[in-house]
Amino acid sequence: MSELKIDAVVLDVLGTLVDEPTGIRAGIRELAPALDDSGIERLLSLWQRHIDREQRRILDGARPYATTEVLDREAARLVADAAGAVADAAGAVADADGADDPAAVAALALSGRRLPPWSDTVAGLARLAERFPLIGLSNASRTALLELNAHAGLRWHQALSAEDARTYKPDPAVYELAVTVSGRPPERLLMVAAHAWDLRGAQALGLRTAYVARPVGDPPSPADRFDLHADGLADLADQLDRSLPPQ
Repeated sequence: MSELKIDAVVLDVLGTLVDEPTGIRAGIRELAPALDDSGIERLLSLWQRHIDREQRRILDGARPYATTEVLDREAARLVADAAGAVADAAGAVADADGADDPAAVAALALSGRRLPPWSDTVAGLARLAERFPLIGLSNASRTALLELNAHAGLRWHQALSAEDARTYKPDPAVYELAVTVSGRPPERLLMVAAHAWDLRGAQALGLRTAYVARPVGDPPSPADRFDLHADGLADLADQLDRSLPPQ
């Protein structure tokens, strides 16, 4: 690995700093409290598949750009419909009335913004911020990102939404947002994410990369060559302290 010379740290949010599945599970439980754990997991998978599929369609040009607010509302409607069908089949209709309640479906859609931070996130960001400007770079819409930051207690020097590029990561235009805002060349930025696909996208534009392991992330493949691999944000900060010259 060549010597790291980093002027700013760019961090993914969903999955890397906040526990997205846990927040959405909580919303599904509120909507359909009669469902058991396996039912909750099936509905969570339905939500995730819809978001992934529609973002890919947007990236492929098969669908015009839509914000994560739109996609979350679509996912919530799909989940609510499926929850109602499951409850009907189990004879538990009375416990799934929220599936037919527009207000309950709207509340479920908002669960994608009420995501808990990982245990090391807040302290890790504070430690990294002592040395580097921190830039959040998320596929979440501007409004969703604002609420995510507030709910999880995330503190940035700058938070950027893919909405400003009207596309989604790993489109290069999203990473260009961080390059433009920082005013530095890509190779002086360190992209931090729990998703190998996200880091590959940043790497293609010339950013340095750090993989942070999370239970819900996308692990690197044997072919991936990222600059740093860390068990969490504290480990990442330790590695940066060892890798970079004192300031």
